[in-house]
Amino acid sequence: QNTDQSKFRQLGTELPTPNTYRTASGAPGESYWQQRVDYDIKVELDDEKQKIKGTEMITYFNNSPHPLTYLWLQLDQNLFDEESDTYSTRQSTMTERMTLRQLDGFTPTFDGGFKLDFVKDATGKDLKHAVVKTMMRIDPSSPILPGGKYTFKIKWWFNVVDRLKLGGRSGYEYFAEDKNYLYTIAQFFPRMCVYDDIDGWQNKQFLGGGEFTLV
Repeated sequence: QNTDQSKFRQLGTELPTPNTYRTASGAPGESYWQQRVDYDIKVELDDEKQKIKGTEMITYFNNSPHPLTYLWLQLDQNLFDEESDTYSTRQSTMTERMTLRQLDGFTPTFDGGFKLDFVKDATGKDLKHAVVKTMMRIDPSSPILPGGKYTFKIKWWFNVVDRLKLGGRSGYEYFAEDKNYLYTIAQFFPRMCVYDDIDGWQNKQFLGGGEFTLV
């Protein structure tokens, strides 16, 4: 009900104007391009402390015609950070009977989110970066030119959530009778956002109730 429902509204989203990047049918045009990312990930699950830690080497290929002065990454696990916008935007009501999961929605108590040990370039030099909730911006020392590539390294860890208490599509479930944990892990590493000719960088915050494009 908050979208434009006028019969005379612009149809840019549904039917974008054809150009050299894409045809009227939506098929790639003669100038179409798409970015590429290679990930080299080493990850470890700590079954004693319910933590995941890892390092990743990311190589970003700039196939666009634009020089890129910064990069954006998605930090999905920051959805569970105590400062996450998810808690401040979530609608809740108080009832006579409340579950622990419902109460956590009012005042987060779980120490979630990515803990970044370092963000370095390929030579081991610290990279200038800024974490903005579920996003991280990295500023290379020089622009990544069209046709060029850039390699950097991230070391990180995070506490795995108890899915029965906090929900989400990733976490663990503890089986008391067997005294063991079942893990269903997703969104476990920092990953590159999409850069395209329509919106540039897709750097919207991840609030848990939607999806997003990645590369």
